[in-house]
Amino acid sequence: MSTLVDDLSTFTLSGEMMEVGTATQAPRPLVLVHGLFDTPLLFRRLVRRLDQHDFPLLVPHLPHRLGITSLRKLAAMLDRAIVDQWGTETVVDVLGFSMGGVISRIWLQELAGAKRTKRFLSVGSPQQGTFTAQWIPAFLFPGLADMKFGSPLLRQLNGDVSALQGLECTSYFCQWDLMVFPGWQAVLPVGDQQAIPVLTHQQLISDPLALDELVSKLICQ
Repeated sequence: MSTLVDDLSTFTLSGEMMEVGTATQAPRPLVLVHGLFDTPLLFRRLVRRLDQHDFPLLVPHLPHRLGITSLRKLAAMLDRAIVDQWGTETVVDVLGFSMGGVISRIWLQELAGAKRTKRFLSVGSPQQGTFTAQWIPAFLFPGLADMKFGSPLLRQLNGDVSALQGLECTSYFCQWDLMVFPGWQAVLPVGDQQAIPVLTHQQLISDPLALDELVSKLICQ
Protein backbone atom coordinates (compact mmCIF):
# COMPACT_ATOMS: atom_id res chain seq x y z
CA MET A 1 0.00 0.00 0.00
CA SER A 2 1.36 3.43 -0.95
CA THR A 3 1.40 6.21 1.62
CA LEU A 4 1.50 9.92 0.89
CA VAL A 5 3.70 11.76 3.40
CA ASP A 6 2.55 15.33 4.14
CA ASP A 7 2.71 17.55 1.07
CA LEU A 8 5.91 16.03 -0.31
CA SER A 9 5.77 13.86 -3.38
CA THR A 10 7.22 10.94 -1.41
CA PHE A 11 5.85 7.43 -1.30
CA THR A 12 6.76 4.26 0.54
CA LEU A 13 6.15 1.21 -1.59
CA SER A 14 7.27 -2.30 -0.66
CA GLY A 15 10.17 -1.04 1.41
CA GLU A 16 11.43 1.47 -1.13
CA MET A 17 11.40 5.25 -0.79
CA MET A 18 10.48 7.02 -4.02
CA GLU A 19 10.87 10.76 -4.55
CA VAL A 20 10.13 12.99 -7.52
CA GLY A 21 12.90 12.69 -10.07
CA THR A 22 14.96 10.27 -7.97
CA ALA A 23 14.83 6.90 -6.29
CA THR A 24 16.48 5.84 -3.05
CA GLN A 25 16.66 2.10 -2.62
CA ALA A 26 16.06 0.42 0.69
CA PRO A 27 19.18 -1.17 2.20
CA ARG A 28 20.17 -4.50 0.71
CA PRO A 29 19.31 -7.51 2.82
CA LEU A 30 22.15 -8.41 5.16
CA VAL A 31 23.18 -11.86 6.38
CA LEU A 32 25.11 -12.07 9.66
CA VAL A 33 26.97 -15.34 10.24
CA HIS A 34 28.25 -16.22 13.72
CA GLY A 35 31.25 -18.34 14.59
CA LEU A 36 32.33 -21.08 16.97
CA PHE A 37 30.86 -21.08 20.51
CA ASP A 38 28.51 -18.26 19.40
CA THR A 39 24.83 -17.86 18.59
CA PRO A 40 22.91 -15.10 16.79
CA LEU A 41 22.94 -13.19 20.11
CA LEU A 42 26.55 -12.37 19.30
CA PHE A 43 25.28 -9.65 16.94
CA ARG A 44 22.84 -7.96 19.33
CA ARG A 45 24.84 -4.71 19.55
CA LEU A 46 25.35 -4.55 15.79
CA VAL A 47 21.67 -5.34 15.15
CA ARG A 48 20.60 -2.48 17.41
CA ARG A 49 22.78 -0.14 15.38
CA LEU A 50 21.44 -1.45 12.07
CA ASP A 51 17.81 -1.17 13.21
CA GLN A 52 18.19 2.58 12.81
CA HIS A 53 18.73 2.04 9.08
CA ASP A 54 15.89 -0.46 8.47
CA PHE A 55 18.12 -3.27 7.24
CA PRO A 56 16.33 -6.49 6.27
CA LEU A 57 18.32 -8.97 8.36
CA LEU A 58 18.89 -12.70 8.47
CA VAL A 59 20.87 -13.97 11.46
CA PRO A 60 20.65 -17.78 11.26
CA HIS A 61 21.68 -20.15 14.01
CA LEU A 62 24.25 -22.62 12.68
CA PRO A 63 24.74 -25.53 15.13
CA HIS A 64 28.50 -26.09 15.01
CA ARG A 65 28.37 -28.67 17.82
CA LEU A 66 31.61 -27.39 19.39
CA GLY A 67 33.45 -27.88 16.11
CA ILE A 68 32.21 -31.35 15.26
CA THR A 69 30.15 -30.19 12.27
CA SER A 70 32.28 -29.51 9.20
CA LEU A 71 32.27 -26.01 7.80
CA ARG A 72 30.90 -27.22 4.47
CA LYS A 73 27.85 -28.69 6.24
CA LEU A 74 27.35 -25.40 8.04
CA ALA A 75 27.63 -23.54 4.71
CA ALA A 76 24.89 -25.78 3.29
CA MET A 77 22.69 -24.87 6.27
CA LEU A 78 23.44 -21.20 5.61
CA ASP A 79 22.42 -21.62 1.98
CA ARG A 80 19.08 -23.17 2.95
CA ALA A 81 18.41 -20.36 5.42
CA ILE A 82 19.09 -17.67 2.80
CA VAL A 83 16.97 -19.38 0.15
CA ASP A 84 14.11 -19.87 2.61
CA GLN A 85 14.25 -16.20 3.57
CA TRP A 86 14.79 -14.48 0.21
CA GLY A 87 14.66 -17.06 -2.56
CA THR A 88 17.48 -17.48 -5.05
CA GLU A 89 17.62 -14.10 -6.80
CA THR A 90 17.75 -11.39 -4.12
CA VAL A 91 21.14 -9.68 -3.91
CA VAL A 92 22.51 -9.58 -0.36
CA ASP A 93 25.47 -8.40 1.68
CA VAL A 94 27.21 -10.87 3.99
CA LEU A 95 29.14 -10.30 7.22
CA GLY A 96 30.85 -13.27 8.80
CA PHE A 97 32.50 -13.12 12.21
CA SER A 98 35.33 -15.49 13.18
CA MET A 99 34.55 -19.00 11.88
CA GLY A 100 31.40 -17.51 10.34
CA GLY A 101 33.57 -15.68 7.82
CA VAL A 102 34.95 -18.98 6.53
CA ILE A 103 31.46 -20.52 6.43
CA SER A 104 30.29 -17.49 4.46
CA ARG A 105 33.21 -17.83 2.09
CA ILE A 106 32.32 -21.46 1.34
CA TRP A 107 28.81 -20.33 0.49
CA LEU A 108 30.18 -17.59 -1.77
CA GLN A 109 32.78 -19.69 -3.59
CA GLU A 110 31.33 -23.20 -3.65
CA LEU A 111 27.55 -22.75 -3.44
CA ALA A 112 27.24 -19.90 -5.98
CA GLY A 113 26.55 -17.32 -3.27
CA ALA A 114 28.91 -14.87 -4.97
CA LYS A 115 26.48 -14.59 -7.88
CA ARG A 116 23.91 -12.96 -5.59
CA THR A 117 26.18 -11.00 -3.25
CA LYS A 118 27.33 -7.41 -3.50
CA ARG A 119 29.56 -7.03 -0.43
CA PHE A 120 31.39 -9.44 1.87
CA LEU A 121 32.81 -8.39 5.23
CA SER A 122 35.14 -10.89 6.89
CA VAL A 123 35.60 -9.93 10.56
CA GLY A 124 38.33 -11.70 12.53
CA SER A 125 38.01 -14.80 10.37
CA PRO A 126 40.83 -17.37 9.97
CA GLN A 127 40.88 -17.12 6.18
CA GLN A 128 44.53 -18.27 6.17
CA GLY A 129 44.16 -20.58 9.20
CA THR A 130 44.94 -20.17 12.88
CA PHE A 131 47.47 -21.74 15.23
CA THR A 132 44.70 -22.30 17.77
CA ALA A 133 43.30 -25.08 15.55
CA GLN A 134 46.62 -26.59 14.55
CA TRP A 135 46.66 -29.56 16.92
CA ILE A 136 42.95 -30.40 16.72
CA PRO A 137 42.37 -33.98 15.44
CA ALA A 138 40.27 -33.88 12.29
CA PHE A 139 38.54 -37.19 13.02
CA LEU A 140 37.10 -35.75 16.24
CA PHE A 141 36.45 -32.11 15.33
CA PRO A 142 36.22 -31.69 11.54
CA GLY A 143 34.91 -28.13 11.82
CA LEU A 144 37.81 -27.00 13.96
CA ALA A 145 40.32 -28.84 11.78
CA ASP A 146 38.99 -26.99 8.73
CA MET A 147 40.62 -23.88 10.20
CA LYS A 148 44.14 -25.28 10.45
CA PHE A 149 46.92 -23.69 8.44
CA GLY A 150 47.04 -25.58 5.15
CA SER A 151 43.81 -27.52 5.73
CA PRO A 152 42.34 -29.09 2.58
CA LEU A 153 39.39 -26.70 2.82
CA LEU A 154 41.50 -23.54 3.05
CA ARG A 155 43.85 -24.75 0.31
CA GLN A 156 40.89 -25.17 -2.03
CA LEU A 157 39.33 -21.83 -1.12
CA ASN A 158 42.60 -19.95 -1.47
CA GLY A 159 43.61 -21.84 -4.61
CA ASP A 160 40.87 -20.25 -6.72
CA VAL A 161 39.44 -16.93 -5.58
CA SER A 162 37.92 -15.95 -8.92
CA ALA A 163 34.40 -16.08 -7.46
CA LEU A 164 35.35 -13.30 -5.04
CA GLN A 165 36.85 -11.00 -7.63
CA GLY A 166 33.57 -9.30 -8.50
CA LEU A 167 32.59 -8.62 -4.88
CA GLU A 168 33.39 -5.75 -2.56
CA CYS A 169 35.47 -7.68 -0.03
CA THR A 170 36.88 -6.21 3.16
CA SER A 171 38.83 -8.08 5.85
CA TYR A 172 38.84 -6.67 9.37
CA PHE A 173 41.32 -8.01 11.91
CA CYS A 174 42.83 -7.36 15.32
CA GLN A 175 46.63 -7.52 15.43
CA TRP A 176 46.60 -8.85 19.01
CA ASP A 177 43.96 -11.51 18.37
CA LEU A 178 44.72 -14.65 20.40
CA MET A 179 41.73 -16.61 19.09
CA VAL A 180 42.61 -16.27 15.41
CA PHE A 181 46.39 -16.20 15.68
CA PRO A 182 48.30 -14.44 14.29
CA GLY A 183 45.60 -11.82 13.87
CA TRP A 184 47.14 -10.18 10.83
CA GLN A 185 46.56 -13.37 8.85
CA ALA A 186 42.79 -13.16 9.34
CA VAL A 187 42.43 -11.71 5.85
CA LEU A 188 41.07 -12.72 2.48
CA PRO A 189 43.43 -13.04 -0.49
CA VAL A 190 41.41 -10.31 -2.25
CA GLY A 191 39.91 -6.95 -1.36
CA ASP A 192 40.73 -4.38 1.29
CA GLN A 193 42.33 -5.23 4.61
CA GLN A 194 41.87 -3.11 7.72
CA ALA A 195 43.15 -3.49 11.27
CA ILE A 196 40.77 -2.34 13.99
CA PRO A 197 42.59 -1.06 17.09
CA VAL A 198 40.89 -3.27 19.68
CA LEU A 199 42.57 -5.69 22.05
CA THR A 200 40.59 -8.93 21.76
CA HIS A 201 38.89 -11.12 19.22
CA GLN A 202 35.41 -10.55 20.64
CA GLN A 203 35.84 -6.77 20.61
CA LEU A 204 35.90 -6.90 16.82
CA ILE A 205 32.12 -7.33 16.97
CA SER A 206 31.30 -5.61 20.27
CA ASP A 207 33.54 -2.59 20.79
CA PRO A 208 31.92 0.75 19.80
CA LEU A 209 34.92 1.61 17.62
CA ALA A 210 34.57 -1.63 15.67
CA LEU A 211 30.79 -1.24 15.38
CA ASP A 212 31.19 2.30 14.06
CA GLU A 213 33.47 1.02 11.31
CA LEU A 214 31.24 -1.92 10.35
CA VAL A 215 28.03 0.11 10.27
CA SER A 216 29.72 2.84 8.26
CA LYS A 217 30.76 0.26 5.69
CA LEU A 218 27.40 -1.46 5.55
CA ILE A 219 25.26 1.64 5.08
CA CYS A 220 27.24 2.62 1.98
CA GLN A 221 24.97 1.12 -0.62
